[in-house]
Amino acid sequence: MTVNTLAFVASPAPDAQDTLQRLRKRYGETAPEKADVIVALGGDGLMLQAMHEYLKRGVPFYGMHLGSVGFLMNDFNENGLPERIAKAEPARIHPLRMRASVRGGGTAEALAINEVSLLRETRQAAKLKITVDGKTRLEELICDGVLVSTPAGSTAYNLSAHGPILPIDCSLLALTPISAFRPRRWRGAILPHTAKLRIDILEADKRPVSAVADHTEVRSVERVDVAEDRSIAITLLFDADRNLTERVLAEQFLP
Repeated sequence: MTVNTLAFVASPAPDAQDTLQRLRKRYGETAPEKADVIVALGGDGLMLQAMHEYLKRGVPFYGMHLGSVGFLMNDFNENGLPERIAKAEPARIHPLRMRASVRGGGTAEALAINEVSLLRETRQAAKLKITVDGKTRLEELICDGVLVSTPAGSTAYNLSAHGPILPIDCSLLALTPISAFRPRRWRGAILPHTAKLRIDILEADKRPVSAVADHTEVRSVERVDVAEDRSIAITLLFDADRNLTERVLAEQFLP
């Protein structure tokens, strides 16, 4: 791809801010609203924040790792940056759209690039009913929560909850329980990306549940609908030797 202008965004960490100033001085400073590529300096959290903030621009994102977790980032090297980006391999991802109905009335919508999580709010376990494409699959799941993950998010919270790692280019979603109590042996499901999920909160007054789409939390929900939004595509750029497909594959063979 042709790279004429770069915009740099960075985490508030001192080393990231120092690097931000050096790169702006070296490669020029273009506003994210006008640049060809947005370069994120930090960790995966900063990359997610940047993707949400500039989602509507439709330009690629290229990350360099300066944070604690950098699965979505490339190795840091400030030399030859335009050339690296021009040779980078693209990975296209689609977010989830969450629609949450709140107790007492009202709805809230949010996008999730990684996952939508439903989490109990009190000491009592949540009781959930799970419906997929209009058919009830679990009448009652007693758990700490459940999450729906994209392939890009499958190595994040989903992996910590013992969910499956999904190849970045697959047309699948992961549905993963968090500390399931009943049914005790249910370990989740792998669903087609076209699946439309509805999760009803049972005994919502007694067992309140929050819904979280990446950074957006909605408390005391009654029902949550989740589906992939194919109308939105986000392009991530990766160095050829560190592309996201290879990282997802390698992650599955870690000891």
